[in-house]
Amino acid sequence: MRIRERLEQLEKEQLSVYASLSSETRGRDVWEEPCDIRPDYQRDRDRILHSKSFRRLKHKTQVFLAPEGDHYRTRLTHTLEVSQIARTIAKSLRLNEDLTEAIALGHDLGHTPFGHSGEEVLNQICPRGFAHYQQSVRIVEKLEKNGSGLNLTWEVRDGILNHRTSGSPSTLEGAVVRLSDKIAYINHDIDDAIRARLFQEEDLPGEYTQVLGKSVRERLDLMVHDIIRNSLDRPQILMSPEVEKAMKDLREWMFAHVYQSNIPKAEEGKAQQLIVFLYEYYCRYVDRLPQEYQKMMAEGETKERVVCDYIAGMSDSYAIDQFEELFVPKAWKV
Repeated sequence: MRIRERLEQLEKEQLSVYASLSSETRGRDVWEEPCDIRPDYQRDRDRILHSKSFRRLKHKTQVFLAPEGDHYRTRLTHTLEVSQIARTIAKSLRLNEDLTEAIALGHDLGHTPFGHSGEEVLNQICPRGFAHYQQSVRIVEKLEKNGSGLNLTWEVRDGILNHRTSGSPSTLEGAVVRLSDKIAYINHDIDDAIRARLFQEEDLPGEYTQVLGKSVRERLDLMVHDIIRNSLDRPQILMSPEVEKAMKDLREWMFAHVYQSNIPKAEEGKAQQLIVFLYEYYCRYVDRLPQEYQKMMAEGETKERVVCDYIAGMSDSYAIDQFEELFVPKAWKV
């Protein structure tokens, strides 16, 4: 028996009856010879980890645009924190850790430069609209590897697409990532907001902290334990009503006091205008797009779709560099 087959057998013997088994995946859009050592979900995780779009996350904004300091979250560190939380939950529930990690690592690949500010403006100016969770799937299905995509399994793509609040993942592993994403960004955005001196821990409403805890560490620990306690040996991923309500209410408080506050939004207008300029420029001069994007137009994609793909894939720093290259006058010498 080969290594992969032994690992698949271990999944059958050790995982929960509600776990997604690698040997029972609905498969890939394009059939491939199975790996001799890695089950399919592990293979998907590795493909995401080695992708260009994953590496670009290190220079994409989480909440605070261009913060001064090395300790604010980026889209990459957020993704790693989601993965860690999700794997802890999945392991405790005896779910498939490889599938969970693959979904977690891929869930935000489609995020734009400048965080949700970039997403909002692309949604306004692109004829078909824009949503990062749809773009994440487009990246793994189409844009990576110069147009051939990563050819991931159906379950990983389903989990990536449905990690949003209104999503409904088809696997429990996807449901774990969906909740882990919220747990991560609520708690770690609080940590960053305190670092930015938007407020202090003591300023958080007591009706939430009395339920969830009075520090980031306490809240993370309580939420993870609450999900495990309420989901163990059940066909659903659940939180207790009290904890779920407190988490949702705290999330709404964060939108009002952090995401819409002056500090993270201070440069938002400039960032959005920068994206508009880049979009209009490349729609006018499509011949100046990289070759792989021009190839997509030759294969039938509209220029608006391709330009949107190109800009969405940019890191914050690359978008700024492109803007300066195209629109900022340069000094010259005689």
